[in-house]
Amino acid sequence: MTLHRAWRLGAEVDTDALAPGAWMQHGVDVIAQHCLDALRPEFAGAVRPGDVIVAGRDFGIGSSREQAAAALRHLGVAAVIAPSFAGLFFRNAFNLGLLLLTCADCERIVEGERIAFDPEAGTVTRPNGEVLPADPIPAFLLDMVAAGGLLPQLRTRFHRRTSP
Repeated sequence: MTLHRAWRLGAEVDTDALAPGAWMQHGVDVIAQHCLDALRPEFAGAVRPGDVIVAGRDFGIGSSREQAAAALRHLGVAAVIAPSFAGLFFRNAFNLGLLLLTCADCERIVEGERIAFDPEAGTVTRPNGEVLPADPIPAFLLDMVAAGGLLPQLRTRFHRRTSP
């Protein structure tokens, strides 16, 4: 079972906090360096591959900029866990290979806890053994995340169909 360090954020984290507008003329590598500067200035420099964000409701509200999900993925965030997500962010995240888990009770997770999750079963497990229910992720979305996003998934499918 893989354990993931939790970063806590509040409700209504918007896409401008994830991909600040002042950096949008740059590539995702630069944008990611400024991810969450307004809320957690230390985040981009301290987050490690495999860490997760645990947030409040309506994560990803705001503009439909796909760089918001791309910055998190670039930083190695394994998943975002929240009670709800903005619709456009939800779609952009899966299209870019970022796992989102909808978990109504995620506010019970504490900053820095090492948690485990099973997206297929729809569970998040805290260090004390408490299992929080999450919405199970459909197989087609898990496949998309495993492939690294929609475009890599489609490239693989196309390549399989055209290879001898």
